[in-house]
Amino acid sequence: MQIQAQAHSKTQQAIHLEETYGAHNYHPVPVVLERGDGIYVWDVEGKRYFDFLSGYSAVNQGHCHPKIVQALIDQAGKLTLTSRAFHSSLLGEYERYITQLFGYDKVLPMNTGVEAVETAIKLARRWGYDVKGIPDKKAKIIACDHNFHGRTSAVISFSTDPSSYDRFGPYMPGFINIPFNDADALKAALTDPHVAGFLVEPIQGEAGVVVPDEGYLSMAKRHCADAGVLFIADEVQTGLCRTGRMLCCDHENVRPDILILGKALSGGTLPVSAVLADDPVMMTIHPGEHGSTYGGNPLACRVAIAALEVLLEEDLSANADKMGRLFRDRLKELRSPHIGSVRGKGLLNAIVMTHADPEAAWKLCMKLKDNGLLAKPTHGDKIRFAPPLVITEAGIEESIAIIRDSLSVFDEDPS
Repeated sequence: MQIQAQAHSKTQQAIHLEETYGAHNYHPVPVVLERGDGIYVWDVEGKRYFDFLSGYSAVNQGHCHPKIVQALIDQAGKLTLTSRAFHSSLLGEYERYITQLFGYDKVLPMNTGVEAVETAIKLARRWGYDVKGIPDKKAKIIACDHNFHGRTSAVISFSTDPSSYDRFGPYMPGFINIPFNDADALKAALTDPHVAGFLVEPIQGEAGVVVPDEGYLSMAKRHCADAGVLFIADEVQTGLCRTGRMLCCDHENVRPDILILGKALSGGTLPVSAVLADDPVMMTIHPGEHGSTYGGNPLACRVAIAALEVLLEEDLSANADKMGRLFRDRLKELRSPHIGSVRGKGLLNAIVMTHADPEAAWKLCMKLKDNGLLAKPTHGDKIRFAPPLVITEAGIEESIAIIRDSLSVFDEDPS
């Protein structure tokens, strides 16, 4: 009893410190994690959980993958940062590896996902001026309603989520919003000769894993090509095997003109992102016009190569596809009256709650936590389920059993 009280006190102390000294810009599930391995994490009380968020898909390779961690340790003791003021022995090696893997002429390395999105926007605008011939300061980017590309001042300027943009204005001009999964709306917007790019998530993750109709991405790419507009794919969350292909766009054989990667590019060890494009786009940026102190640092380069190698060596796209199909099938077999729909691709999945209680998704996540599975609601009535891609069939079955048992929370509380 004394040991349990001490552990509980440890949890409360950690949460108290965050609430006292940290900004209140998150509303986390009340669990304090201190260790991870593969598909599991452990809290400060020693309790083990399935991690069904995976750092918003940053930990596709599993927590603390030994190959990635070893690459981090080896490079950390050798050289971590030079800045781009100098060359490093690893940058060119990394650039060759990632461009050849994805089939692009050039890569521009950055750190966070939203930095990569900002980079892609700048590239598209510069290309629009220098190559397409758009008059100066007239370039426009088309984005989709209910998008999530980050929270910088530029990116929230085309968000339709009030929690992202409300009272953070004034907003940056130059963006057009259209409905997601509406190729006709895109075609109409593309008639504007000042449009330089179309920025899209192949699946809208933060919106609740909204999967577009089959053929939407390929039709969108065709419309962009016909209009002389760059197709920009934000694959920060959907890429790197998460949806059962190396890229989500691969499901429809779509090759983005600008590809944005992040999150799992480091296997969850440090911020690493990348923007890939061919020379006619990438070479419009010249020295001094864009950069980052940490972008392309030796530590990131070494880790990113290892992270990409793990995805390939362990064929995690195939496992994500197989386990994702099994997971969705098992969820549907539950036939819960509280689950309205199950959607997703690979291991990026979500359920939509139908329970009358507006807090139903949160209550279910709290029950899941109690039973040993961590997930988090998004946009009120949706719960995203995205475990590390190394999960096995046994792990899927055990997780489904936890979800089934946790749904009983609504029998206990009929409200």
